Amino acid sequence: MGRMTQTLHIIGGGLAGSEAAFQAAEAGVPVVLHEMRPLVGTFAHKTGKLAEMVCSNSFRSDDDTASAVGLLHWEMRQAGGLIMRMADTHRLPAGGALAVDREGFAEGVTAAIEAHPLITVSREEVRDLPPESWGKVIIATGPLTSGALAEAIRAKTGEESLAFYDAIAPIVHADSIDMSVAWKQSRYDKGESEAERTAYINCPMNRDEYEAFIDALLAAETALPHEGEDTPYFEGCLPIEVMAARGRETLRHGPMKPVGLTNPHRPDEKPYAVVQLRQDNALGTLFNMVGFQTKMKHGEQVRVFRMIPGLENARFARLGGIHRNTFINSPRLLDRQMRLKSKPHIRFAGQITGVEGYVESAAMGLLAGRLAAAEIRGRRLTPPPAVTATGALLAHITGGADARSFQPMNINFGLFPPLEGVRGGRRGRKERYRAYAERAKAAWRAWLEEDASAGKAVAAGSGAANGRG
Repeated sequence: MGRMTQTLHIIGGGLAGSEAAFQAAEAGVPVVLHEMRPLVGTFAHKTGKLAEMVCSNSFRSDDDTASAVGLLHWEMRQAGGLIMRMADTHRLPAGGALAVDREGFAEGVTAAIEAHPLITVSREEVRDLPPESWGKVIIATGPLTSGALAEAIRAKTGEESLAFYDAIAPIVHADSIDMSVAWKQSRYDKGESEAERTAYINCPMNRDEYEAFIDALLAAETALPHEGEDTPYFEGCLPIEVMAARGRETLRHGPMKPVGLTNPHRPDEKPYAVVQLRQDNALGTLFNMVGFQTKMKHGEQVRVFRMIPGLENARFARLGGIHRNTFINSPRLLDRQMRLKSKPHIRFAGQITGVEGYVESAAMGLLAGRLAAAEIRGRRLTPPPAVTATGALLAHITGGADARSFQPMNINFGLFPPLEGVRGGRRGRKERYRAYAERAKAAWRAWLEEDASAGKAVAAGSGAANGRG
């Protein structure tokens, strides 16, 4: 391979930035990864480790045949993704979901990045859009972009960044949960091992307990955001108080649904509602409250959550909170190569582009890293087709969504081009999803092969040119 002369600068050491750095370095491109933590902290981060997970510890469903996010897992694994490798290494029992020990995961990503011979980690805050003299740049600062850089993005793109409020769920010490009331079981006993089938702790409620809990939720004092009260919440991560305010049965048909579970303490009595907690660390000493994002004040959280049967004496390792997330209007600002139209030496990646979720953010980092590396090596990599999960996300944020009403989006099969010859309707949903996945896998394999072949051709050409010199 010819000697590389241009360095790729990546701003932000979260999941997207770390994955982008790894992908570019694996392609032979020198990388400087700029991360402001721990010198400059954020509301939600607790450490200076790369790829720290601040909300949930779940990557959601790992089913690559019937789940869009599971398909995205598969694509990233096929591409040699660092984030998925570390997620698999630090996996915790979670039924059919992929949950990780967040501390071990972040440590693993940090160690891999710091050990890579082509990656330099620079601990500093980047406060302005980098000049063209930096060469190629990826901004992957995530939803908690520093105020100075966010303001620079607004000022220099001529577009107001959109924003929404995101909430995080509490984490409970396992030894403070009353297991004479609660029990371990994954919904519908999902999972291939006993650990997977018992990955969740379930706290049951009868109707009176549920009604009292809803009353307490609706009456609880909340911590109001400091700016822009009209800023919307992301629908996939609503605070439980907001859900409860939409109707008294909303939670019972959402995170507190009682289906697929049998209480061994009272096998003949079906719970009216169930609160689930999912293992949060490898030791099994911490569990997070699934779907219990909240904006209640901390004292109110302790009071209200101790009303849940089994949590009467709960001790909290972390209480919930709310923070402001920032994302750009990608359909208006970015081209299909994820470059800023007004400053094409700059790419954006991760959650700041308007994808929602750990996996989606990392996938956009993976793609941006490959696109930038190809450009630095003198070739143009065609983006993956929209029939793949990665390509569907890219198409959505770079033109598929309406810029006038653009909001963050998780991966879902509704973003994929429709299938022909596969029956629809509820009964045919599994068949349709399987067909989506099969089509995506074939297209993704072909795209990876095309990228690899083109990369080898460029390397061979550089080698020959150097030999002639």
